[in-house]
Amino acid sequence: AGLRRRIILPVRPLTPSLSSHWVGWVTPVPNSIARPLVESLVHEAVAHEHDIARYVPDPPGGLTGFDEAVALALAKVRDGQVETRWSTASGPDAPAEPLPTDPQWSGGTAYTDVRERAVDAPTAALWRVVEGVGGEHGWYSFPLAWSVRGWLDRLIGGVGLRRGRRDPHHLQVGEALDFWRVEEIVPGELLRLRAEMRLPGRAWLEMRVEPAGDGHSRYVQRAVFLPHGLPGHLYWASVAPFHAVVFGGMARNIARGAERPGHH
Repeated sequence: AGLRRRIILPVRPLTPSLSSHWVGWVTPVPNSIARPLVESLVHEAVAHEHDIARYVPDPPGGLTGFDEAVALALAKVRDGQVETRWSTASGPDAPAEPLPTDPQWSGGTAYTDVRERAVDAPTAALWRVVEGVGGEHGWYSFPLAWSVRGWLDRLIGGVGLRRGRRDPHHLQVGEALDFWRVEEIVPGELLRLRAEMRLPGRAWLEMRVEPAGDGHSRYVQRAVFLPHGLPGHLYWASVAPFHAVVFGGMARNIARGAERPGHH
């Protein structure tokens, strides 16, 4: 992989079961997957026989060796051809109703934060910025606030920001994006993210790209939060004062990013 050689220090008192508790802190793999994987290290996993060939014949040209398999995997990562990865695995919470697209008469409280910006750039340029959010590109506003939110999420057992993104330029439905998951994507028009950080409720972030004529476009950003009980209402009240900085700055900087000459 071209990485520097790591120094490995055996720590005998720490069993795999104990070690599994901190793997989720230092890797982007969800705890629900990391812990069983690490605990399984007590079992020998080297195949000394090849009797499977009686049922599944070797492929033409023979089996792929370890070094070649690693090289092929690294080539796919480099070329952005990875379809899935460990950090994309879902956590224990499954998607559930209600949804941000539900009508008002469906009941329940829905807090929203809506930001709109006129963009002096075509829709294609704006969409490239929208689809490129997160990961190494960041969230276009107050990086410290996003980092702190990610670390707080890790402290209480959430996924944090370490998952990053699978591909630096393109997204697909169902994949992880930092502490969000891509719930819906309409190329060139809509990106809807569902929050997977620990929250007293359910949250989404929508980013829309609309044509405005004469080579201009419009960016519409909507954050939706559906609180669970009193803790949910208190949570929204506590973070609402920061929305102008975080969400307002995000909308403003995404628009500016699309207007840069390099994105046209």
